[in-house]
Amino acid sequence: ILKQRAPRRRRTNAPFAMSIRNRTTRRLIRHWSVAALLAACWASPAAAHEVRPAYLRLDAQPGHEPEERYAVVWKTPLTGGRRLPLLPVFPGSCSQAATAVDTVTGDALVQHSELVCPDGLRSGEVAVEGLATTITDVVLHIAFADGTRTATVLTPEHPSLTLGARGEGAAGYLRLGVTHLLFGIDHILFVLALLFFLHRLVPLAKAVTAFTAAHSVTLGLSALDVVRLPQAPVEAVIALSIVFLAVERLRGRPDTITARHTWVVAFAFGLLHGFGFAGALADIGLPKENLLLALLLFNLGVEVGQLAVVFAGLAVAWTMGRLGLRPPRWLVLAPLWASGSVAAYWFVSRTATMVG
Repeated sequence: ILKQRAPRRRRTNAPFAMSIRNRTTRRLIRHWSVAALLAACWASPAAAHEVRPAYLRLDAQPGHEPEERYAVVWKTPLTGGRRLPLLPVFPGSCSQAATAVDTVTGDALVQHSELVCPDGLRSGEVAVEGLATTITDVVLHIAFADGTRTATVLTPEHPSLTLGARGEGAAGYLRLGVTHLLFGIDHILFVLALLFFLHRLVPLAKAVTAFTAAHSVTLGLSALDVVRLPQAPVEAVIALSIVFLAVERLRGRPDTITARHTWVVAFAFGLLHGFGFAGALADIGLPKENLLLALLLFNLGVEVGQLAVVFAGLAVAWTMGRLGLRPPRWLVLAPLWASGSVAAYWFVSRTATMVG
């Protein structure tokens, strides 16, 4: 009788112990996801977007010789409904003849004014006051009265352009692409969620290549005005793509769409993310004289930022393997619960903003 009861006792105790562990795991994951969701609710929805650069354009107006007049467009991003404390500064010989007219376009404030330069605009500096205390950039385009043009990117480290000096030109779009990806939290979460489905180098290479090819196509088509989609729905569905990956991986089944065809899913959502990248280019504009070069460099910058995210994720996984760390399953999946919860909040918030 004792021999028969012992196995029965082990069989009854094992499920009980497992249920205790499962309940504990579920409770920890539930608390983690709720905490992430509450943190997302406290955060501004704008935090999900990339740090968008400001934009300053000066176009010479003919028929005002000998003085030079320039139409000024000053576009600054809005954060929480408030614009960044940035102010363009022009050479001392120039003065603004017309009062700036403010209009709100999407997530940016646009000011139109006129600049009068009796001595021309060939000496002195064009600068942005307050830029040194931010983490954003300013794209500067100038079309001079003699027909020449210059394009550069002002940064917190170099917030001014000496007129007559050679600026970065189209090369500045390479760094803008890197910045756009690295500060685009929603894009980063998508790439990191994709890594949870890949355990070998070849599938990883296929998925990354598919994502790259897809968003390169739609970025190019949109930037060249061949195809254009409204930005608000695109950003809402980008958030939904993160939720989709999180749910697919948390199901833990090998027969999900993403588990079986990871590179196909990466390609499909890459088309969508390409339109999101194009939204940044729509905000800052492309130099007409170097259109294709600037587009190529911006896309390469996005790839550099994307590869940095992938390598960072692989470095963490490799380090944990080398140290022999075996974290519990709930801790491994916790980032998915957190990112999926935050992305769900972004989707609801962006959809509500779009509908409202």
